[in-house]
Amino acid sequence: MAVPVYFDPMVLKHATGPGHPETATRVKACAEALSAAGFQLTAPPSPARTRAAIEAVHSPAYVRRFEEKCAVGAAAATGRPISLFDSPDNPISSESFGAAERAVGLVLAATDRVASGADKAVFVAVRPPGHHALAARAMGFCFFNTIAIAARDLVLTHGLSRVLVVDFDVHHGNGTQEIFWADGEVAYLSVHRFPFYPGTGAADEEGTGRGRGATVNVPMAEGSGDRAYVGGLVASLERLAERFRPEMILVSAGFDAHEADPLGGMRVTTDGYGRMTREIRDVASVFAKGRIVSLLEGGYDPQALGESAVLHASLLEAPD
Repeated sequence: MAVPVYFDPMVLKHATGPGHPETATRVKACAEALSAAGFQLTAPPSPARTRAAIEAVHSPAYVRRFEEKCAVGAAAATGRPISLFDSPDNPISSESFGAAERAVGLVLAATDRVASGADKAVFVAVRPPGHHALAARAMGFCFFNTIAIAARDLVLTHGLSRVLVVDFDVHHGNGTQEIFWADGEVAYLSVHRFPFYPGTGAADEEGTGRGRGATVNVPMAEGSGDRAYVGGLVASLERLAERFRPEMILVSAGFDAHEADPLGGMRVTTDGYGRMTREIRDVASVFAKGRIVSLLEGGYDPQALGESAVLHASLLEAPD
């Protein structure tokens, strides 16, 4: 298996409490499935600029507040959910800040490798997920918008001017869309169930100013399966890539549209995720020298998540 997989058990320490769907168990199962399939799991160090990269997207005051709330909780209830942070969907524990910061560091390490040409593609198995997080607000299980941080860092650190984020999570990535709504250097394509949480992602949401047309939403009705979901992503990705000509592709790889997922209400199969991955890979090969970094977002059935992630990672890099 040529594609590196980045994973650090530290991300499992973010505790969400009984009954919460975003648990360490799901990502642990994902990592175990990848390892069993022959992938080498590694945990490179976070780049020294990780905190600065976070604060290039998120308000420094918000970042400090998140860190301080976790520090206060460490003395009172180590390893247990201690309070609500901004949203009832976002319980935190003493280790939540460290896990979220480490997730960003792993993804930045991956983008460094791919942007430099050391690797063609990397899959990063991390949590908490990120694509709902706003500049100064946690929501939808997300604290730091990891993929937005990576995209902006590719512009600021590596000098890229056309970064494409492809999001096939069943939930629309409202945070990613908002952060790059008027940007122009980062394009955002999302296929997702609509109407559904978080309520954004209509087809007429296209960006504004320099970013007009760089946001493309592909809303799907409840119960959509491979034909609609995969077909919608493929057609829209091809059109956007021709216009935008991305230099690198980042993937918000949420596997919660899977037919076995308890939250998604959709009928996408494991093979459907494989077909979407091949399309992203082929577009990257044409426009972006094959450069892809994919990071885990949602996916709440451990077996379906593991199977889908294994197929996705195995197809990220085109065979020689």
